[in-house]
Amino acid sequence: MKKSTLAVTLSTLLLSTPAWADPSMSSIEARLAALEQRLQAAEQRASAAEIRAENAEKQAQQLAAVQQQNQAAAAQITTNTAKAQPRPVDNGGFEFHGYARSGLLMNSSAARTQGGPTVTPAGETGGHVGRLGNEPDTYVELNLEHKQTLENGATTRFKAMLADGQRTYNDWTAASSDLNLRQAFVELGQLPTFSGAFDNATVWAGKRFDRDNFDIHWIDSDVVFLAGTGAGIYDMKWSDQARSNISLYGRTFGDIENNENTAQNYILSLNNFAGPVQLMVSGMRAKDNDDRRDIDGFKVKSDAAETGVHALLGLHNDSFYGLTEGTSKTALLYGHGLGAEVKSIGSDGALLPEANTWRLASYGITPLGGGWHIAPALLAQRSDDRYVKGDSYDWATANLRLIQEITQNFEMQYEGSYQYMDLRPAGYNNRNAVSGSFTKLTVAPTLKAGDVGDFLKRPEIRLFATWMDWDHRLDNYASDDAFGSKGFDAGGEWNFGVQMETWF
Repeated sequence: MKKSTLAVTLSTLLLSTPAWADPSMSSIEARLAALEQRLQAAEQRASAAEIRAENAEKQAQQLAAVQQQNQAAAAQITTNTAKAQPRPVDNGGFEFHGYARSGLLMNSSAARTQGGPTVTPAGETGGHVGRLGNEPDTYVELNLEHKQTLENGATTRFKAMLADGQRTYNDWTAASSDLNLRQAFVELGQLPTFSGAFDNATVWAGKRFDRDNFDIHWIDSDVVFLAGTGAGIYDMKWSDQARSNISLYGRTFGDIENNENTAQNYILSLNNFAGPVQLMVSGMRAKDNDDRRDIDGFKVKSDAAETGVHALLGLHNDSFYGLTEGTSKTALLYGHGLGAEVKSIGSDGALLPEANTWRLASYGITPLGGGWHIAPALLAQRSDDRYVKGDSYDWATANLRLIQEITQNFEMQYEGSYQYMDLRPAGYNNRNAVSGSFTKLTVAPTLKAGDVGDFLKRPEIRLFATWMDWDHRLDNYASDDAFGSKGFDAGGEWNFGVQMETWF
């Protein structure tokens, strides 16, 4: 209530008193003056209280900020102390991992036949057609690892891989063995002196496959395969969602029998990840590749490229193309010069400086319900000026695998592949221009110990029956490939066999 209003009200009340009270004007004025003084004093106290409240609020905010700073500092001290304090030493131990496949393949006459994911003419440039019921080989990878954690928290890892692949069915295969040490490297991680973006980075050196290679397993084709001998850093973290890898690999072109006719291809690669998106860029150089000579002293290819670039844009989804549960991956690759071998980066020393290649790869895995599971895949590639100016190698493969759960240990697998190719080698390596399509259909009753229906669980033992057919024009591509071999002609071919596959 305002002072004037209060004064008027009090005046009215005083003036309305009975006449016998006989108030004097001086008494009323004195009372009003005293009342006004009390109102002013009350206002002053309220104003002072408001000022004190504002000051208290500011002090509380300042105190909260100081407390947050102290908590952050304490957390950092705790982290640094944890890094600095000795940790329990874990001498670790040895781990053994492996992959293997082996099986028997024969035609409808119980005779030797042709097979393999690269059985078609397009296979020379990476055109795979699906592995189920189509593999005549034995291939083994044996991985031995040793890991440990040191007192300062640092971790170490050593890995060596032995691998062998062959097509003989004999038990003694030393004469045909391709036994090879494919990997031998060391990794160092959680180094206590690393901080910032390198806090959780892993440093490695040696001979290895790049950690972030990925493939379409049931087509038996890598999407990208980077390998060689070198060094690098994994997992430089820029944020919770962004990280990068950098590596330098070396590869050697030339004949195994003569190490003097080689050219070294050095590949510098930067691999970036932001959430599900991957962007990989590589540059390479092989000095004097155009002067490389064979074991007889003749130049291998006087117009071979000495440099190249390679790029990959990938999307790694934890769903089936964003539609339902499952997984899916898609990648678009481009390469120029030595980078025009876009799948096995830097491995082809015969490419021209003008060579260009585009490649699209995509696959997904998802359950359909009712015990059915499906995995579609697509591979397509276009390459021109690859080995001879004016040549072109174009092909596309569509593949579909279905799994039907029958019991907890038995499933039926079905796979279909279709590939169209238009290959114009312009006379390179005595190849002829051809075009046409290839079809493969496979049925494979399969035994598993468990996880029936899971595409990527092993071991498996499977029987299979495969029917293949292709346009007869493809038989003319080359005299030394599968389609040019005697007794393996267009018009329909049946293959039968048994195969095991396992990894752990």
